[in-house]
Amino acid sequence: MNDPHPLRSDAWFNNPAEPGETAIYLERFANRGITGQELRAGRPVIGIAQSGSELTPCNFIHVSLVQRVKDGIRDAGGIPVEFPTHPIQESVRRPTAALDRNLAYLALVEILTGYPFDGVVLTTGCDKTTPAALMAAATVDIPAIVLSGGPMLDATWEGHRAGSGMVLWQARRDLAAGRIGPDELIDRVVGTVPSAGHCNTMGTALSMNSLAEALGMSLPGCAAIPAPYAERAAMAYRTGYRAVELVREDVRPSAILTRAAFDNAIVVASAIGASTNCPPHLAAIAAHAGIRLDVRDWDRIGYHIPLLVDLQPAGRHLGESFHRAGGVPAVIGELLAAGLLDGTAATVSGGSIADNCAARRSLDTEVIRRYGDPVKHDAGFMVLSGNVADSAILKTSVIGDDYRDRYLGGDVATACFEVRAVVFDSPEQYRATIEDPELGVGPDSMLIVRNAGPVGYPGSAEVVNMSPPGALVRQGIEMLPCMGDGRQSGTSDSPSLLNVSPEAAVGGGIALIRTGDRLRVDLPGRRIDLLVDEDELQRRRAEPLPEVVASYTPWQELFRRHVTQLSEGAYLDFATAYRSAGRIVPRHSH
Repeated sequence: MNDPHPLRSDAWFNNPAEPGETAIYLERFANRGITGQELRAGRPVIGIAQSGSELTPCNFIHVSLVQRVKDGIRDAGGIPVEFPTHPIQESVRRPTAALDRNLAYLALVEILTGYPFDGVVLTTGCDKTTPAALMAAATVDIPAIVLSGGPMLDATWEGHRAGSGMVLWQARRDLAAGRIGPDELIDRVVGTVPSAGHCNTMGTALSMNSLAEALGMSLPGCAAIPAPYAERAAMAYRTGYRAVELVREDVRPSAILTRAAFDNAIVVASAIGASTNCPPHLAAIAAHAGIRLDVRDWDRIGYHIPLLVDLQPAGRHLGESFHRAGGVPAVIGELLAAGLLDGTAATVSGGSIADNCAARRSLDTEVIRRYGDPVKHDAGFMVLSGNVADSAILKTSVIGDDYRDRYLGGDVATACFEVRAVVFDSPEQYRATIEDPELGVGPDSMLIVRNAGPVGYPGSAEVVNMSPPGALVRQGIEMLPCMGDGRQSGTSDSPSLLNVSPEAAVGGGIALIRTGDRLRVDLPGRRIDLLVDEDELQRRRAEPLPEVVASYTPWQELFRRHVTQLSEGAYLDFATAYRSAGRIVPRHSH
């Protein structure tokens, strides 16, 4: 079938002006039986960016799903070519998988620009695989479509819903209080992994895959289908088929990743109770698409959006139930009906977001609530600033009743409170000393961890959701206010002040705080301030910054030199200058 648009792959496989070069490119595909007739027949070559491997269990489902993707590509008249991506596994990679997002992005850009691809299927799952893929799609700008792997099935422990991550945080508190031992902690966490798939809570994985769908880069309904479902394999087939059509229609990410799409994604993020890791990830994707998202856009656009999805950690249910209730299309349908989304935004389906979802509604209003009956009102992120930070994110949807009553006077909208700082210069120091009574950790304390950001850690670690010492947990105080220049897991139910920017390692105000200082948190004023006089602050500013952990790989050193702060997206500062890289045909190799 002849395509109305020239195929990029023809510059490799079908260039009559330079047969000697064409022969080189065709030659080695023949060693596995691919014929020149196939490669020179005007059939789009579709890359499949394979993120699944034995090193990445959250994405391992793609190892089997890829066959259905290939079936779809072939049936649509394309040629599938599977290739591996740099592995990213959130729970295993040390010191943090945040180092790998930008590395995977760079590798994917080089693969997509340097090889004969007309389009690409981006397989995603675990947290940072999704933004890495979308960042690369924005930079290269060849037709692209996201296929997520889906969450695990819903899990239970002793008759109760047991969500990924949530089980661990509660078990850590129980261990600190002496209610369980180390073996039971491990048994609980491992025993609540029921199937293939990524986290079944609204952690960063399900959040970012939901936002890929909200941005228009996945087919409708893709994000929430559980990994083991037959529907997931059917979605893989449809995604492969659609990838070929996108090439023939010349639909590129630049037509989809618009300002309207990003604003829509912020609204959807609030409605689903999305992870606090979404702001830096979305900012990075936008930056590579040539769009500036200010961190305060999350407050301006998203704060007053109600929470519609009753999913852990902000609610009660889990990912399988979210899918059965209608998934992301049902949420978008509610938001469209309320006039909160731009329905004209384009999607990879070929229709607008309104075409896809305007008629969709919740199939289970216990899980996805109607707009007029939300789980919570005003459920988006707050963005605070003050003399300790230019910005810090607070996820309001996870503020529970006990925390609200203890610290916020029962009302988030009017809350202003003071706390005593207890400062840790590293997560290692926190773990080693949190039970030390000499720290004086009490109900009025705020636990603060620093040197955990993009430069300081390096990469930015998920360490801000710190549990109180066991003595407080035994008194019924299971959460204290926390703050840090790192991140926290999207599965956490801690309403921490996090992603503090600038970080301590580059001279941010969080470096000035000392244990025993008082801080004032003013939520309606969006302020977080250190209550220390200016002369003392000036003295502290003159002190040398604490030494950070040394880089011990070449990538860590390069990353630290070029990474931006979390408020900006923690992308590589030089990389956003490169746009539409896939439109350039590289020079010959021989």
